[in-house]
Amino acid sequence: MIIMLFGISNVGKTVTGGKLAERLKYSFFDLDEEIKRKFQITLEKFMQDYPYSYERHKIKGKILKDLVNKYKDNMVIAVSPIYYARNFNSLLDLEQVIAIELQDSEEHIFERMVFSDENDNIYKDDAYKEAHKDYYIRDIHEDIVYAKRVFKKVDNKYFIDNRSVDQVVDELIVVIHNITVNKCG
Repeated sequence: MIIMLFGISNVGKTVTGGKLAERLKYSFFDLDEEIKRKFQITLEKFMQDYPYSYERHKIKGKILKDLVNKYKDNMVIAVSPIYYARNFNSLLDLEQVIAIELQDSEEHIFERMVFSDENDNIYKDDAYKEAHKDYYIRDIHEDIVYAKRVFKKVDNKYFIDNRSVDQVVDELIVVIHNITVNKCG
């Protein structure tokens, strides 16, 4: 199986995907890390080099398709947001793909929110985050609304509801098992 975890930024795709892959003994790929590896640049530089959203998302879709074609099975992919569904929808129809959109509330996503510098080093700045909370909550809400349209073909939705990563992974394993059973008849 190829398990693709979709969702907006900071919903928990990478942490959940890594732990899920570990539990299933699958390979784990993070689309952002694959971009950095392929182009040998930071995500910041990727954004600068490809300033148009459509072009960036087209590249992300191609890298995602290349991963699926190259590894074919037994992997979990944390799919960073691709906001043009035509760049990934064809993959959702593949028999070996299980796509799951991870969802959570604006507040929970805000609580998990972290920042990264120009070298992609992740850091926390809770004082700054709190000072701009209204802005970030609105931004997260807009992302959630937009994602509903973009991820409408992703049939499997999982609402994290601020559960622990271990609990989410336990429940996703059950969801994946049930999807697999239903696919096999």
